[in-house]
Amino acid sequence: MATDLIEIDQEQPQASAIERAAAEIRQGKVVAIPTDALYVLVADPFNLAAVGRVFAAKGRETQRSLPLFVSDLLMAEEMVSEMTSRFQLLARRFWPGPLTIITSAAPNIPLKVTGHTGRLALRQSRSPVVKALLDWLAQPLIATSANLSGQPTCRSGIDVFGMMDGTVDLVLDGGLCMGPGSTTIDITEPYWRMIKEGAIEEKEIAEVLKTP
Repeated sequence: MATDLIEIDQEQPQASAIERAAAEIRQGKVVAIPTDALYVLVADPFNLAAVGRVFAAKGRETQRSLPLFVSDLLMAEEMVSEMTSRFQLLARRFWPGPLTIITSAAPNIPLKVTGHTGRLALRQSRSPVVKALLDWLAQPLIATSANLSGQPTCRSGIDVFGMMDGTVDLVLDGGLCMGPGSTTIDITEPYWRMIKEGAIEEKEIAEVLKTP
């Protein structure tokens, strides 16, 4: 597989670049894009061949779920088995922004995407590139870090190309991504859990959810 690389403006993404990336995604291909924190691989979560290509590109264990980008709370509601008050409180406070929320997946989400766990990680990004792609495609997108599993995350398009040439179909090169990483929390249990602390601190989450 030949990997193509095209330039994109992170703040004002060119329609031609978004259209090209969207066309690749519709064909079941894997695209690396810049976001507000780092480069991620995006693909169609409802295309099982594309899901498999994401796992293969990263060398990722198939029992690990793949996060998804959503455009807003309304799209998130279609992805979850139940829109809980905790989810709504967190999304209204921190989205769009660096918070990934793990919740129970809706029945229409392929088990392969959830790593056969039935759980799903969702985020609404501030990135104009992500927003433009989601608006163009009107569907959620797989959003996993653009790197080989166990290797450092890539913060430039050239880094992605160097690491993943031949395993992804297209890299949108927007230069450096230097934002802080996303905080990840799990709200599937009676008591929420911090999985990874990033830009949002645990005390901020606790304040919103009013728990110690």
